[in-house]
Amino acid sequence: MKTKKRKKLPLILLCLALVAAAVLGGLKYYGKKQMEKIPALSFRDCLAYTLGGEKDGVITVGVLQNGEMRYTVYGADGQEIDHALHIYEIGSLTKTLTAALVGKAVAEGKLQLDAPIDRYVTLPKEGHAPTIRELLTHTSGYPEYYFESEMIGNFLAGRNSFCGIGKDKLLRRLGSADVKEEPHGFRYSNFGYATLGLILEQVYGTNFTRMMNDSLRAWGMPSSHMTDGAGDLGNYWDWRRDDAYLPAGGVLSNIEDMLTYAALVLNGTDGFDTYTASIKEIRVASESYEQMNIRMDAVGYGWMIDEENGIIWHNGGTGHYNAYLGVKRDAGTAVVILSNLSPSKKIPATVMGAKLLLEISGGE
Repeated sequence: MKTKKRKKLPLILLCLALVAAAVLGGLKYYGKKQMEKIPALSFRDCLAYTLGGEKDGVITVGVLQNGEMRYTVYGADGQEIDHALHIYEIGSLTKTLTAALVGKAVAEGKLQLDAPIDRYVTLPKEGHAPTIRELLTHTSGYPEYYFESEMIGNFLAGRNSFCGIGKDKLLRRLGSADVKEEPHGFRYSNFGYATLGLILEQVYGTNFTRMMNDSLRAWGMPSSHMTDGAGDLGNYWDWRRDDAYLPAGGVLSNIEDMLTYAALVLNGTDGFDTYTASIKEIRVASESYEQMNIRMDAVGYGWMIDEENGIIWHNGGTGHYNAYLGVKRDAGTAVVILSNLSPSKKIPATVMGAKLLLEISGGE
């Protein structure tokens, strides 16, 4: 009897594996079919679908057009709710702000775009070091992040993966990273932007959080700041005060401030004409992005540039938030979408934002 059981076990495992593969394949096919429906939907259709049944969902949509700013707040089932200013995590849109600080440092002669980073920060070992330009454009060869032991505890506790990873560990990784001296393709890197934050601290001799908060006020964004975990919508990511990855995704903001930011980008003021110009051609986009008419043809100081549609954009996503800011200069329009839903929840802000921007600009 034991022999028969041993013979049956591999067969049972094989059957389970085949069933699992069939289920996953079916889900992938179903997901692809669902995605194919999205291009035909309007922005309002996408919004209503995304907020359908989401009793705690709050999506704020801001538009800058003809020099005027306006915004609307939507709740469950896409219904308009109180015109309140909510505090959102903007996730990786923080990278464009960090990149603007780098642009300021370049303009002041403190950094050079094509200088290797070991000119500004002492690395634990000698070897090839990528340039500032490569970090800004995600072409350094660095991965999205390096695994650290803190990530295990963060996962088990349901925290932000990067919580508690200090600058000492960032510096150690910089010393051990084996990046070849060769052209690297586009590879989105939170680690690269954490490194830019460290470099900014070195050249200015001050704490990154203080530097960012001062700059946000100078840009006319008084309600925006490096995260303190406080706000009205809850479920904010946990961070430690001096975490290394804060420059990659640690800013909180509201719609008024983000529309002010959109105006800086749209008008190219305070250096944003330089920061949003292409400094690296990349010509990459995922199949799903191309299906949604979203392109990544080039990169500026952190900004993605869709040359075909004439859009400068970036997005951001955390565990419970996702955001989008897009500008179409030839039409004089900009769109900001701030959501307290995960990027994986139905239709993300990136898709809705790009769709709305083209609709109001007469491009779709």
